[in-house]
Amino acid sequence: MPRIQSRLFAAALLAMAFAPSAFADDYPNRPVRLIVPFPPGGSNDVVGRLVAQQLSNQLGQQVFVDNRGGAGGVIGTEACATAAPDGYTLCIISIAHAVNPALHKLNYDPIKSFTPISIFATGPNVLAINPTLPVNSVKELVALAKQKPGELNYASAGVGSFQHLGGELFKLTAGVNIVHVPYKGGGPAMQDVISGHVKIMFSSLIQTTPFIKSGQLKALGTGGAKRTSVLPDVPTISEAGVPGYVADNWWGLAAPAGLPAPLLDRLYKASQASLKAPELQAQFEREGATTVTMTTAEFGDYIKAEIEKWGRVVKEGKITAQ
Repeated sequence: MPRIQSRLFAAALLAMAFAPSAFADDYPNRPVRLIVPFPPGGSNDVVGRLVAQQLSNQLGQQVFVDNRGGAGGVIGTEACATAAPDGYTLCIISIAHAVNPALHKLNYDPIKSFTPISIFATGPNVLAINPTLPVNSVKELVALAKQKPGELNYASAGVGSFQHLGGELFKLTAGVNIVHVPYKGGGPAMQDVISGHVKIMFSSLIQTTPFIKSGQLKALGTGGAKRTSVLPDVPTISEAGVPGYVADNWWGLAAPAGLPAPLLDRLYKASQASLKAPELQAQFEREGATTVTMTTAEFGDYIKAEIEKWGRVVKEGKITAQ
């Protein structure tokens, strides 16, 4: 190779080596899309908007929410998986991300198609009912369900959603038969429980607490291993009559697979700084969620463990996608 061509080739290699770092220094230079794979109003949407605001502050560029609901989160998650790994498309993932592989034939791999960035928070579900249902405790609900098998129903954000899994886990653990009524998102499901069209919902505290405090819903129990400070007078479902029942949701940030390491580092640091923001922590606490810190590698391992755990629930509950 002639000397000039050799030098040009070496210069090109050097430029390629430093390009990701330079790209990271300039990132982001335009708005960043944050896909929330559920409609507005549900817990994923609430978390997504809280996080988008803080990431906007940390990155110095607008992070806007793009709600892509449908198929229990599959549609929006696939849109994230197939986007360019340039840092300008991110997505909120939650327990639905861990459940969908057991329910659906996916056009993406829940592990290999994504770059896990950061977990944000976890939160237990809450067993909430329309106040017109004539029960005042978990034990009374179980008794009524056993008296009327198949006559009571509960709403969820869709097949395989956190609400659905919470309800199926309750059925398995309590030994009752209540009918699942799936919706296209937590917001529509919640509205129908409030209106009384459906009587029961196993929803996240982050979504349900405002309606409990307003009296539009009645809380019978929470799904954590211990009581939550948000509803300290509400017993856990386990202590209230269904021993062993524990159901926690979680929310995190991911990007398409292949995200350059400098951008991953930038986004991870921005996420961690966002979690330290007093206003974000206060809002999570008010909504019943607890912020969590993990490395990107730890978050990846957590996702794998959740896929295995909830896959077993789907199998034992004989849950199938509709």
